[in-house]
Amino acid sequence: MSTSARMLRLLSLLQTHRFWSGRELAGRLEVSERTLRRDVDRLRDLGYDVDAVRGAAGGYQLRAGGSLAPLLLDDDEAVAIAAGLRSAANGGVPGFEDTAVQALTKVIALMPPRLRRRMDALKTQTEGLPWTDGGPGLDAAVLTTLAQACRDDEPVSFDYTAADGTATGRRVEPHRLVNLGRRWYLVGYDRDRQDWRSFRVDRVAGTPATSGQRFRPREIPGGNAVTFVRNGLRNQPQRYQVRVRMAAPAAAVGAYLGRWGDVEPAGADACVLSMNTETLDWPVMVLANFDCDFAVETPPELVDLLARVARRFTEATR
Repeated sequence: MSTSARMLRLLSLLQTHRFWSGRELAGRLEVSERTLRRDVDRLRDLGYDVDAVRGAAGGYQLRAGGSLAPLLLDDDEAVAIAAGLRSAANGGVPGFEDTAVQALTKVIALMPPRLRRRMDALKTQTEGLPWTDGGPGLDAAVLTTLAQACRDDEPVSFDYTAADGTATGRRVEPHRLVNLGRRWYLVGYDRDRQDWRSFRVDRVAGTPATSGQRFRPREIPGGNAVTFVRNGLRNQPQRYQVRVRMAAPAAAVGAYLGRWGDVEPAGADACVLSMNTETLDWPVMVLANFDCDFAVETPPELVDLLARVARRFTEATR
């Protein structure tokens, strides 16, 4: 457990305002009592009123009525937590939207002004759709630098690695950040290619360089950054073209599928599901979610995968 994570864990325990023995707290944190004393001293240095009782029956208790003290995080950690809470507040973690909004408000309130400005840029310059799959790691400095450049209409330059591994230098007029779940995209006008592009933020190498100049914003095709990214993803060549006939209402399947495919009605309680995808895991999850009959038209690899999954589940029930 990192020091920051341990300090947050200690603070969360003390904020119950119960009396904790030193031995119990040290056990919960899996540290020595000497390390615990140092952590308590650090909390006091940050402004938390922690009462201590010495001796065999000694322990610690957070004094009630104190004001909130600064975050126990460095800059990138604070921005990463706030960005994660923002995704949850937008529905990225279903059922936690209201809680995430409350937590995000508290986190931003505890940030120093310079971080608050960075998070304000990230909040106002990001559009997105919730999604809950895994995603690549991001550099908080890259993300917030791009957000501020979007807000300030400031050109940026960065090294970028395309999906095929080609590395290029880009000069971009940034328009918006788009958050599709845990994947972040920069939408902007590429000055060298003289056209609009979307860039995966995790493929940006190093911190983008800002020019200190300003540009006059252009009108994005379609008028919406999310639509631009979504259309770009749908038009990219994919490994598999999935087509499945399902004995389920098109509206129900479409509501679950969202932007990740097309659903055509094929009767009152039937539809045809079409998807272009690099992997077949997601089509399997979609089909497993509906208690209905279905028939796979393409690809044959999906039929083989479903057969393997069926055998695995059958073995698990024996």
